Amino acid sequence: METLIRLSFALGIFALMITWEVLSPRRSQPQNRQHRWSINLGLAAFNTLIMRFSIGGLAYLSAVNASTHAIGLLNLFTVPDWLAIAITLLFLDFAIYCQHIVSHRWSLLWRLHQIHHTDLAFDATTAVRFHPLEIVISMLYKVLCVYVIGANPWAVLVFEILLNGAATFNHSNINLPATLDKIIRTVLVTPDMHRIHHSTDIKEYNSNYGFCLSCWDRLCRTYTAEPKQPHTMMDIGLTPYRDPQALSFIALLLLPFKTLRR
Repeated sequence: METLIRLSFALGIFALMITWEVLSPRRSQPQNRQHRWSINLGLAAFNTLIMRFSIGGLAYLSAVNASTHAIGLLNLFTVPDWLAIAITLLFLDFAIYCQHIVSHRWSLLWRLHQIHHTDLAFDATTAVRFHPLEIVISMLYKVLCVYVIGANPWAVLVFEILLNGAATFNHSNINLPATLDKIIRTVLVTPDMHRIHHSTDIKEYNSNYGFCLSCWDRLCRTYTAEPKQPHTMMDIGLTPYRDPQALSFIALLLLPFKTLRR
């Protein structure tokens, strides 16, 4: 049931974002959509199958186990459910922010995470362009965080929905009015804010690491408000990987095991 709930929300938000992208796009997309989408959605399907038959629901099950056996910080005290859920969501959101930074700065993890950044365009399908090993490592990291905080199981379910929904939203090629973007950005990461993180400029892609709440980048001084180039003209992707035909599905799966380009 937990998997079905997460999948239903993920597909619903994805359908909404790609429809919005067609009706009101932020940028023209120079890359062949069929080629990109076949790779990005292919990775998503491949990763879903791997997780479905391995550790897909482990974060939620770990939260149930932690609650049953009183493991973790929140289980050491009597805390109202609403407060436990709020603390869990904030803790996990910050934990993913920290993981994202480490994925950029530790070469072993960057080998995997670079697959996400090799996309030469930026839309809702970019949100699911990940190497399967990074997905597995991320799940194991979330499990560790769940046991440390003693996460409420309902909070973990909500967080997984937010993780998918926020990533789809802030990777979307949707045209938000500047005034509305500014308002939303005070709380949530917007597409314009996260697009900067996918710039080819090294200072820009080493900023704006947040996935849901925008406060972490401001508090930790990793926030970039605007790119050097206008959003409609900025280059997306990684400088060493500019040939879309060389970034096939198989090539991306093998990329972490090849010589690292900087």
